[in-house]
Amino acid sequence: MHVLSTLLPLGFMAQLTSAAYSLKDDYGTSDSFFDNFNFFTDHDPTNGYVNYVDRDTATKNGLINTHGNGVYIGVDNTTVSSDPGRASVRLESTKTYKYGLIILDLSHMPASTCGSWPAFWMLGNNWPSNGEIDIIEGLNDQTSNQMALHTSDGCSIDTTGFTGHLDTSNCYVDADGQPANSGCAIRSDHTESYGTGFNDNGGGVYATEWTSDAINVWFWPSDSVPRDIGSDSPSPVDWGNPTAKFAGDCDIDSHFDEMRIVFDITFCGDWAGEVWGSSSCAEKSGSCNDYVQNNPSAFTESYWQVRSLKVYDRPENDDNHDDDHDDDHEKGHGRGYGHGHGGGPEKRAAALNRRQQHRHARGHGGHF
Repeated sequence: MHVLSTLLPLGFMAQLTSAAYSLKDDYGTSDSFFDNFNFFTDHDPTNGYVNYVDRDTATKNGLINTHGNGVYIGVDNTTVSSDPGRASVRLESTKTYKYGLIILDLSHMPASTCGSWPAFWMLGNNWPSNGEIDIIEGLNDQTSNQMALHTSDGCSIDTTGFTGHLDTSNCYVDADGQPANSGCAIRSDHTESYGTGFNDNGGGVYATEWTSDAINVWFWPSDSVPRDIGSDSPSPVDWGNPTAKFAGDCDIDSHFDEMRIVFDITFCGDWAGEVWGSSSCAEKSGSCNDYVQNNPSAFTESYWQVRSLKVYDRPENDDNHDDDHDDDHEKGHGRGYGHGHGGGPEKRAAALNRRQQHRHARGHGGHF
């Protein structure tokens, strides 16, 4: 390696580094963006006060569009709701990914609003065996982003190597000594990373790199994004320490496999609803569901505005593939029971038992 570096010009070495990732999928900002996603319309297994609607309904009612600056993904903010809850959209990519670099550029994310529980994340088909990566997640009036992994047994992370704050280090969903389904969670220390603070600062970019060695998440405000991202030649080795680094006593390859990209906005349910009574939001209403039902205008800022979503890959990892199950296009893919997935009677019963064990603690997000 020393001989190679002395023989090759430094400029050529830089080219090798920058060429490590090449663009695999550009989801674009036209209506075709939505062609690349399934619209999940089943009951929300996180028991949210939400009604996930299909593409036609979402289009008709203005919950999705591409008319403005990028792709809009929002919720009903004009109607007093009725059961099963406030109309919203949950998107799951038709393609699955194994390894790669996912870069999301947002001008707006769901604001820090009482009752809401938005997330941008990735989910394997068999939860938790194939893993879950929470890239952006928060609830109620939370002011900074939480990133987390949720896995089967035998995965924990180091406590250094990132700029965020470690909340929990064991990624196993049933780990002893942690609230149920906490996973391993790292919280950003910056208010511009999430919700209202993110929007007030003009948005930003999240980059998630998944390799056999680690899963890393970086965040930059819009005015601080590395130039190599804008030129479609991203080079993570040049970005410094990530906001969250998930690596340590964890065999990444055995805990994460074939994952879908997911956008959703749910309400209340097993996390946002459970902690309602002990949060400042309780001053607004006696229950989360009641507040979400009767205050549509509170959710005018509960939307994603996507400037771009791109997935990069290395040639040796080019095993991403499209879903073959076209009949699932509207219902979504309930395989596994991550953030809103159901997984058979025994798994759902086990999930219910874990839900009943939940306690108010920062870091227990989990999307089962």
